[in-house]
Amino acid sequence: MDYLRIAVTDRCNLRCFYCMPAEGIQYLPKKELMSYEEILRVTQNLAELGVKKIRITGGEPFLRKDLMQLLRKITEIDGITSLNLTTNGVLTYPHLKELKEIGIDHINLSLDSLDKQNFFAITRRDEYNKVMQTLDGLLDHGIKTKINMVVMNGRNEHEIQAMAKLTKNKNISVRFIEEMPFNGSDDQNAKIFSAQDILDELKHHYPALQKIAQEPNSPSTAYQIPDYAGSLGIIAAYTRSFCGTCNRIRLTATGSIKNCLYDEGVLDVKGILRTGISDEALKETFIQTVQRKEVNGFVAEINRQKNTQITESMSTIGG
Repeated sequence: MDYLRIAVTDRCNLRCFYCMPAEGIQYLPKKELMSYEEILRVTQNLAELGVKKIRITGGEPFLRKDLMQLLRKITEIDGITSLNLTTNGVLTYPHLKELKEIGIDHINLSLDSLDKQNFFAITRRDEYNKVMQTLDGLLDHGIKTKINMVVMNGRNEHEIQAMAKLTKNKNISVRFIEEMPFNGSDDQNAKIFSAQDILDELKHHYPALQKIAQEPNSPSTAYQIPDYAGSLGIIAAYTRSFCGTCNRIRLTATGSIKNCLYDEGVLDVKGILRTGISDEALKETFIQTVQRKEVNGFVAEINRQKNTQITESMSTIGG
């Protein structure tokens, strides 16, 4: 495992269908969250074990106060070669200049609709203009940009072509993600617009669509429309066809290590940190934890013990 994804907040200022239930989520007291000092200690120890890439997540990470201080300190850790950020873009724009200065590798922007009305219907927030301002700012600052669109059957699959068109003149990657059951819903049997459905839709509009080389260990299968500046990707997050190459572990906002998005947390790292564990013992615990990684997300889901139905919020688990 060489890729750590860290959720820094349990809050998300967009209440998305795929992210949390309609009534929202109960925000936790600050003491229930990982402190920056604890996050840095975990990152330092994992870097010494071979982790090289860090992604900060949490819906909108900039809801967390003084986030830039954490990001700067992560860049100073020996062994960390890549620092990335996933954001819904609502509070990110004012920080783009500083993010560029600290050498952010790339930013993933969560954007599920290019239509202002549909954006509001999906997110239940009138934040479309801020998100688009962030997108324009990312391009203006020359920050490598990926757009993540969760394709939700009956809600936005009709916008796949419009999203793909963004890559015509912009050197960005648009990635279409299967909807996962992390939406706070009781309906676990809803029809998923699958990776194959997404590919079929793209090929319908772009028959010359070409499969291209992708980054090692990437969960995305990469494509390009001939003569377009950017690229496309399809992430089979629900059908889970990429599990065999997964090199990621996750640290949730509340301090749980997850070997897989579909497990329920395999180590309460916050709890053991607060017992005064030594760094040597901490590293040994991490090694033992990663060695228990399930073969794929289906096995991880089956082996859930406490919460057999998956309804966690994506904003809290470092998706």
